[in-house]
Amino acid sequence: MSTIAPARRPDGRAANQLRPVKIVHDYLKFAEGSVLIRVGDTRVICAATIEDRVPGWMRGKGGGWITAEYSMLPRAGTERSQREASAGRIGGRTHEIQRLIGRSLRSCIDLPRLGERTITLDCDVVQADGGTRTASITGAYVALARALNKFGMSHLLVGKVAAVSVGIVGGQTLLDLNYAEDSTAEVDFNLVMTDDDGLIEVQGTAEQRSFSRDQMNQMLDLGSAGIRQLFEVQRVAIEAAAAE
Repeated sequence: MSTIAPARRPDGRAANQLRPVKIVHDYLKFAEGSVLIRVGDTRVICAATIEDRVPGWMRGKGGGWITAEYSMLPRAGTERSQREASAGRIGGRTHEIQRLIGRSLRSCIDLPRLGERTITLDCDVVQADGGTRTASITGAYVALARALNKFGMSHLLVGKVAAVSVGIVGGQTLLDLNYAEDSTAEVDFNLVMTDDDGLIEVQGTAEQRSFSRDQMNQMLDLGSAGIRQLFEVQRVAIEAAAAE
């Protein structure tokens, strides 16, 4: 059975410790809201764009929409990957992550009061060392909040959302896996939550052997504790941007 052990990990962290997280607000000059989020050695640029239009199926209904695009630069990893544009299609993993980011961000905004507008969150991974989807969600929320603040629409935010990975590695339950840990994990778990403890996504996969209900609850507890720390990092970044 896995335990949250006090033993240190290869990078010196405790089992229940996040990687260092830094959010640089207004990272891009022209986007309505943007950040560079750094989670350990993972780096993602998140940009929010507000447009006065909605998808065709939403026209005339008065409400707005949030969608997302996700991509990884060819040299974000240890080896060059092919650009999906040159392949002529979006891969299944990318499509899955884009949908996850979109529905995560839709959970924290009052879409009916947004009006017939679309907010697109572009999340581009410039360096990948595990947890790119969770970093994208956490950073995209700050980019979204910054964009809404800029146009006097901060009242449309009805909550916060953040995400983190958890896993079982070598029989230990660990928070916020880097790539070395993720690639050898017995269980890989991603958690997306709102600040009222609502669950957006609980995605757990047994890579080597099944996991128990008790282990799942342990991962949920560990992940939710990490997400509460991320909410504070988000708050500091949003308030710093508003003060300038």
